[in-house]
Amino acid sequence: MLAAAAADVPPPAEPAAYLTQGPSWPPRRYRDGVPEPELVFVVEEAPEGGYTARALGEAILTEADDLVELREMVRDAVVCHFDERDRPRVVRLHLVRDELLTV
Repeated sequence: MLAAAAADVPPPAEPAAYLTQGPSWPPRRYRDGVPEPELVFVVEEAPEGGYTARALGEAILTEADDLVELREMVRDAVVCHFDERDRPRVVRLHLVRDELLTV
């Protein structure tokens, strides 16, 4: 039964495709066959506390004390940066956390 279900699943894309998709990977959402614009922000913990969010491919940078406030700041920054017709409908926050372990 499990083998039959696996046969219906298409094979994954070539590994090189993962490297060439750019900041919009995973695949974009589509509406009427056209990809919706998506903007990716890299979110990192700031050394002095709080969080920073930096847009990939755009000159947008914002910061906040907590993640709830950061979401609002990102929305506001996107609205201010883009005209309404050019504004991405989807914003992805990619949280990056650097953690060191001793062994």
